Amino acid sequence: MVDELGFVPFERAGGELLFNLLAQRYERGSIIITANLAFSEWVKAFGDEKLTIALLDRLSHHAHILATRGDSFRSQRATKTAAGGKKQEHADDSGVR
Repeated sequence: MVDELGFVPFERAGGELLFNLLAQRYERGSIIITANLAFSEWVKAFGDEKLTIALLDRLSHHAHILATRGDSFRSQRATKTAAGGKKQEHADDSGVR
């Protein structure tokens, strides 16, 4: 299952539904999550500190956390294009050509 959630703050019901989904998946299978927010900033998206702490507790247990720094692929490409570089054409942003 592949889903993408954009960064729109959840209403309480949405945060609770996501928590329930992840709680059901907890220790039953792999979950991959990418985010550009530090864990300390997740409460901004979920709006509830206790819910966010419980969610992060389940997500981070047995987790491999990869923290990266620097510009994203899209940001690097936009900077090159703005500086007069040649825009590369491709079907999607996956980097596969």
